[in-house]
Amino acid sequence: MAACHSVDPDRWQRGFDELVERIASRFSRVEPRRRVRLFVLGLLAGLPRVNCWTIAEHAGEASPDGMQHLLARSVWDAEVVRDDLREYVVDHLSDPGAVLVVDETGDVKKGTHTVGVQRQYTGTAGRIENAQVGVYLVYSATRGHAFIDRALYLPKSWTTDTARCRAAGVPGDVRFANKSALAREMIGRALDADVPASWVAGDEVYGADPRLRADLHQRRVGYVLAVACDHQVSTPAGKHPAKTLTGWLPARAWNRLSAGIGAKGHRWYDWAPIDSTDSTDTGADGVHALLIRRSISTGELAFYRCYTPTPVPLATLVAVAGRRWTIEEFFQAGKGLTGLYEHQVRRWTSWHRWTILAMLAHAFLAVTAATTGRNPNTARTHRAHRERDPAPVHPTDRPQPTQHLPPAALVTLATPPPSQSPRLPPPPTSTPTHLITNYGWRGRRRGV
Repeated sequence: MAACHSVDPDRWQRGFDELVERIASRFSRVEPRRRVRLFVLGLLAGLPRVNCWTIAEHAGEASPDGMQHLLARSVWDAEVVRDDLREYVVDHLSDPGAVLVVDETGDVKKGTHTVGVQRQYTGTAGRIENAQVGVYLVYSATRGHAFIDRALYLPKSWTTDTARCRAAGVPGDVRFANKSALAREMIGRALDADVPASWVAGDEVYGADPRLRADLHQRRVGYVLAVACDHQVSTPAGKHPAKTLTGWLPARAWNRLSAGIGAKGHRWYDWAPIDSTDSTDTGADGVHALLIRRSISTGELAFYRCYTPTPVPLATLVAVAGRRWTIEEFFQAGKGLTGLYEHQVRRWTSWHRWTILAMLAHAFLAVTAATTGRNPNTARTHRAHRERDPAPVHPTDRPQPTQHLPPAALVTLATPPPSQSPRLPPPPTSTPTHLITNYGWRGRRRGV
C-alpha cells in the first residue's frame, strides 16, 4: 500500500476503517458497501495503471463488471460522499487560518464521447489539446492539505448540444458555467458548511472575476488572487494596469521574502504591495492592495489582488500567495498516488464518482501523513506544474536580507506620475511622490 512503509500497519488499518465507516451509511446495500472499500484500497495500492480492470484484479475479481457498476449504476450519491470527505478533512486538519486554493487541471483524451471533452488549453500538456477539464478545491492547512471539492467544466459545445449531453448522462438542469463560476459555487459551499478558513487563493482565471471577489468581501474572507499584467487597479494615483504601477515604485518598497519551501528549498522573491482604493469603488471595507512579485534571477513579474478584513503583515500575504502552489503539487500527487485522472470513464455520473473516491483516498494519505510527519505529496512528485505560474528558486537556502515591516506596508501612489519618454528622464520637478503607509505611520518619500 502507498505510504505503508512509513506507518504502523495496525495504525494504518484503523485509520482506513474509520474513513470507510464514515461513508458506509451512504450505501444502502452490503454489496456496494463492500465494493467501495475494495475500490478505495485499489486506488491506494500503487498499481502501475489505475482503472476498473486493474482495481478489480487487485480485489481478486474475475472481471471489472462490479467496479464499473459501482461507478455507473449503483445507487449512491457522490455529492453526499463529498460532504463526508469535507467533514473528514476538517475533523483531522482543521485550521482557522487555512487557505482554500482553487485551480483547474486537464486530462488529455481521445475521441469526442467522453463527457466535457473538446479541444481546449490544458496545463497538463501546456498547449491546446483534446481534453477534459475539472476545477478542484483544496483545503490547505498548517498540518496538511487535501482536496475537498471538484466540478467538471462543461464547455458551451456541450451545453448547447442536448443530444450529446443526454448520451453522456448529463442532467437536464445543467447549464454552462465558466471555471470561475464553478469555483464560486465550491468556495461558497465550503464556507456555508462552516469550513474553518481565512483565505482564498487562485490563479488569474479566478483573480479576474469581480463576482468572486465581491462574494469574499461580503463574507469578510481574505484573498490573494493572481491577476494579469494588464489588469486595471484603482489607486490614489488613478486606475492603471498592474505592470505600469510597478515602474513607479520606490526601491525601498521591495522586500525579500520566501513564499514557502519548494523542491529545491525556499522560494525567494522580492515583493511589493501597492495600496488600492477598491474599498472606495466597491463599498467593501477592509484593506485592499496589489501585491507584486519579482523574480530575483530573471526579474519576471507576477501580480495579485489582495483583500483582508483587517491589516496583516506583508509576510502573511506572501505566505498565502505561496500556498497556491499547493494545488499544483496535489494534482501531481493525486494523479500519481490515487489515480485521480487515470480513469477510463465517459459519463457524467461515473466521472463524479471516480473523482470523489480518488479524492477520498488522497485525503486518507494526507491525514495519515499529518499524524506521522510524512508528506505523501512528495513520494512520487519532484516538481509542480509550472505552465502559468513558474516558481524559480533562489540558488541558496541561506536567509536573505529582509526588511521587516509593520502590517502590510503599502506604497500609496499619492499623485499620478506623468508620462515618461522611453529615452529621456523626466525633469526633477515632475518626480512622482509616494507615500509609504504602515497603518498608523505615514512618511512622505520621494520616488527612487
